[in-house]
Amino acid sequence: MAFDPDYALFVAVADCGSLSAAARGLGISPAMVSKRLQRLEQRLGVTLVHRTTRRLALTDAGAHLRDDLSHILVALTAAEARVTGARDAPAGVLRVSAPTSFGRLHVAPHLAAFLARYTAVQLSFDLSDAFVDLLGERVDCAIRIASDVPPNVVAHRLGTSRRVLCAAPAYVAAHGVPATIPDLAGHRLLAAAGQMPWRLVGRGKAVQIERDSHVRTNSSEMVRELAIGGVGIALRSLWDVGDALHDGRLVRLLPDWEGSAEVGIYAVHLRSAAVPSAVTAFVGFLRETLDGARWEDR
Repeated sequence: MAFDPDYALFVAVADCGSLSAAARGLGISPAMVSKRLQRLEQRLGVTLVHRTTRRLALTDAGAHLRDDLSHILVALTAAEARVTGARDAPAGVLRVSAPTSFGRLHVAPHLAAFLARYTAVQLSFDLSDAFVDLLGERVDCAIRIASDVPPNVVAHRLGTSRRVLCAAPAYVAAHGVPATIPDLAGHRLLAAAGQMPWRLVGRGKAVQIERDSHVRTNSSEMVRELAIGGVGIALRSLWDVGDALHDGRLVRLLPDWEGSAEVGIYAVHLRSAAVPSAVTAFVGFLRETLDGARWEDR
């Protein structure tokens, strides 16, 4: 039984999120995409897509079919590559997610070069400090800053995320310098939701600090700005506050202590028999572009 091309069309619609975007990628008219999608739904006897005036949303049946078909399409692509002895050049939709601060500061400035090198890649890039479900949100590659990664993904370590305690000179002038870890109990601490407890290592020991943030926020960028503004003490990555430490907007506190060295920066994607070439290209580009040594020097 031949593979129905309407299945590939449906996957394109699901991945692009609209008939018009899928039509552009497939080189056919939106009317033809709509007609073939309706034909597939009629043949299967189920509704695959909810259509609204602004976008499309997959039904539960559509989401399950999309996941099953994606594995089949990847396997077919891999089989063709083995037969021909070659892999296609990176192309198609590439959905990437990254933490807000890291993506803005260290990835976004280089994306023009990536897109110029891989002109057939259609990049979709989301910034979020929330944990992203790769399968549920159909993300091809995510940048994660974590101490470990789940076993259902492939993780490429891009660097170490060294974290230090810091505050603005104005805060230190008003509230003093903590000389020991217990002294932190008398200070205002700043952390985004999910960033407590702090796990610190130093002097051959490890300690854990569990406190409410002086300001409640879901944004790491807000924590950084609050610290620079003199509101309190934060535990921040050098890639995030290295420049502020260098120019004096922040000063380091308790220099014998740092966040756990187990926290790394990873590019992750789902396990697959044949990883899409666009994902492989993007991971390679990140390895080539990101310069962890520069953060350390700062």
